[in-house]
Amino acid sequence: MMPKYDVIVVGGGHSGCEAAAAAANLGSKTLLITMDMTKYAQMSCNPAMGGIAKGQIVREIDALGGYSGIIADKTTIQFRMLNLSKGPAMWSPRSQNDRMRFTELWRETLESIDNLDLWQDAVISLIMDNDQVKGVRTKIGVEFYGNTVILTNGTFLNGLIHVGSSQMKGGRIGESASYDITEQLFGAGFKTGRLKTGTPVRIDGRTIDFSQLTEQKGDVTHFTFSYLPGTKSKLQQRSCWITHTNPDVHSELELGFRFSPMFDGTIQSTGPRYCPSIESKLVTFAEKQQHQLFLEPEGESTVEYYLNGFSSSLPWQVQYKAMQKVPGLENARIFRPGYAIEYDYFDPTQLYHTLETKIIKNLYFAGQINGTTGYEEAGAQGIIAGINAHLRCHSPGEEFILKRDEAYIGVLIDDLVTKGVDEPYRMFTSRAEFRILLRQDNADIRLTEKAYKLGLASPERKKLLEEKTRIISEIIQYARKFSVKPHFVNQLLTEKGTSELKQGVKLYDIILRPQISIFDLIDTITPFKTFLTKVPEERRTEIIQGAEISIKYEGYINREKLLAEKLDKFENIRIENKFNYSQLKSLSTEARQKLEKINPKTIGQAKRISGVSPADINVLLVLLGR
Repeated sequence: MMPKYDVIVVGGGHSGCEAAAAAANLGSKTLLITMDMTKYAQMSCNPAMGGIAKGQIVREIDALGGYSGIIADKTTIQFRMLNLSKGPAMWSPRSQNDRMRFTELWRETLESIDNLDLWQDAVISLIMDNDQVKGVRTKIGVEFYGNTVILTNGTFLNGLIHVGSSQMKGGRIGESASYDITEQLFGAGFKTGRLKTGTPVRIDGRTIDFSQLTEQKGDVTHFTFSYLPGTKSKLQQRSCWITHTNPDVHSELELGFRFSPMFDGTIQSTGPRYCPSIESKLVTFAEKQQHQLFLEPEGESTVEYYLNGFSSSLPWQVQYKAMQKVPGLENARIFRPGYAIEYDYFDPTQLYHTLETKIIKNLYFAGQINGTTGYEEAGAQGIIAGINAHLRCHSPGEEFILKRDEAYIGVLIDDLVTKGVDEPYRMFTSRAEFRILLRQDNADIRLTEKAYKLGLASPERKKLLEEKTRIISEIIQYARKFSVKPHFVNQLLTEKGTSELKQGVKLYDIILRPQISIFDLIDTITPFKTFLTKVPEERRTEIIQGAEISIKYEGYINREKLLAEKLDKFENIRIENKFNYSQLKSLSTEARQKLEKINPKTIGQAKRISGVSPADINVLLVLLGR
């Protein structure tokens, strides 16, 4: 007799792994079901974590007590902090990873968690009683019963792979698709659709002429995603390489357009706008003579390379011939061609902010099933779904929801459930109104206390956070009080192109100068250097940098906090189930339709619905006043 579980997670991708780990670590009896236990959190596309806005999400998952950051750190073969030439709100960590070790470490991690059982099988249906989920039924006929179920099916729901005119059913190349769940949920009233994603060729590095390529090394200062010490990779660091397409490559690709499922009507679903196939680039940017390509190593010792920027669903022969006209790849051989994949997703406006579905009680959706793309977006949804499924089992009535001014994860989920998607959703810094508050350096300050109160973040994390905030505060206070004489810093100020001092000023005022880094002053001002010996060596850069950001951007930070507080009042005005919107003729037709569909919880959420105007919001406020 199979045991009954608190939480059943379906799917072992990035979302499923974070969901299962969170629920189990919080104390729920949890089951994770996946079709292949050798591919937990598989890096199906590029072997990398983080990037613009995505790196912030990985740090937020880590701050909450998740594992994506730790496992990314330990399997890193290159680390870069992107956008350092811009303000700190734009800094985004990114790592290249050993794809095989990433998956292996996830499995080791899952196997070490108490309360977590693993099962290899395919789920073919949900067990439901009226409008409530009770468990799942698998392909080999096993029935598992649970109080909550989280679906994290990725690209596997009715997945269909395209390589030219060839089609294969599957969730990834060489792996079976998942069937019947979409049809069951559609029958229960869910709105579903199809999206598309793709991946490029994988190349044998022994056949690449690297002498024609531009080397891209990692940062000399190797940061980490995790706020925990001791996660830094011990793997050999490797370079990426840059090359470009050219008119000959483009001509070769265009010869195959007539065989492209993208253009002959075979693929009708929408692909990711910001990660288009190479054939889409040639059509959209027809005037461009070249497109940048990145060769990314798939691991520490493997010869396999990922050709970033060359995603394609063209016939493999076309891909191969075109690739061999790229400088450095004239004699390259491939391990496998690129392909496109279509899969089912569900309209995320059918979810609450907890990621529980509105139609079926105790059923949660997380990851690409909600129309997102990216490992990081998937992991973020997974940890939130796992937390809320646990709370449903053990603390009914409690919810864990992050607001838009608290986390990129909050922006992500609010965008999904409020606006829905019509193309694969990926996170950008531009999606966040409060990105100065949501920096990658302060994710622990924003979120770890919340996670500790839940029981997900460890006492070690809380202790490290308290130490960090205390030292940052002490550095700021020291800078406010310590006076600097002109002869100590004038040479440095001249070298940095900023005006010399005429008289002594506080250290704080010098740090405020945009030309001056706090690290410039450490070796220049001996008492300051002595004071900073109290900073733990392993966290030295992170903590000192945190103090500098707090000093330099204090005005901007305070301004955003005030704005967030003003807008927050609308988040406290609840309107869920208070109106029959179809009867409110004073609202615009579009507003009535959108409000009836989404049934927002608060005025704040209603304000963010596309098509609901300020005039419509005023109508609702007047009606509430009555």
